[in-house]
Amino acid sequence: DAVTLATDGTCTAKITNNLSNRNLIINGAMQVAQRGTSSTTSGFGSLDRWKHLYGGEDEDPTFAQHSLTSSDTGPWEKGFRNSFHITNGNQTSGAGASDYIQCQTVIEAQDIANSGWDYTSASSYITLSFWVKSSIAQAFPFTVQTSDGTAYRYSFTTGSLTANTWTKVTKTIPGNANLTFNNDNGHGLYVYLWPYMGTTWTGSITENTWFATSGNDYCSDVISTWWTTNDATFEITGVQLEVGSYATDFEHRSYGDELERCKRYYQLNQGNTGYAYNS
Repeated sequence: DAVTLATDGTCTAKITNNLSNRNLIINGAMQVAQRGTSSTTSGFGSLDRWKHLYGGEDEDPTFAQHSLTSSDTGPWEKGFRNSFHITNGNQTSGAGASDYIQCQTVIEAQDIANSGWDYTSASSYITLSFWVKSSIAQAFPFTVQTSDGTAYRYSFTTGSLTANTWTKVTKTIPGNANLTFNNDNGHGLYVYLWPYMGTTWTGSITENTWFATSGNDYCSDVISTWWTTNDATFEITGVQLEVGSYATDFEHRSYGDELERCKRYYQLNQGNTGYAYNS
């Protein structure tokens, strides 16, 4: 019943999940890793379009492109074969106020401005969805942040995850009259995930609503269990951001297509010299 035939002879295809160019995230399936498959460096070092930063550590965490298997129930059946995998080091001094570990990807302002999202309207939505797994049972915060005009943030959590179990998370985010996105190639929308943030970086914010940026208050206080557990792991895949009030099936793109999108920002030449354009 993929096609409906009307009495006047016209037909309408029931296409809901097959439209291309829905996903505003590049490398959301974690396929492309031009710089390398593993890194302990703060900054870009492994998966394209995913930047990792940390501080206050006793031992460097490891960021890696991880191969999934059929035992990864959930994302495996949906066609995902890689994840962005973080292994915490041994943080023997505990959770300091200024300790942090974050991962982020950035969407160009013009890609948001031309996406079809009426971002100044509270009745127009974007939806962020992803698969996530942690070796520790706890909730983890995510934040999206604008860059143009007065910067605004929107923070939410995954809800409490079951240890070592993949969970699909979907978050629908409304527009707001204060949001600005220029029609240019500057940074437009940051998507942050926080395995841990000390209290230097958190504050008394209201989750699930837009708020003007205030210093380092990115999210509410973060549970420290993951950070203080030696070699705890966190991984994510299937990250999709799309216009609309519900999550459609993930837009799987070929490796070649995803690689070309990544090359807009970073390209590894045959001599292993990388050129970054707009990371």
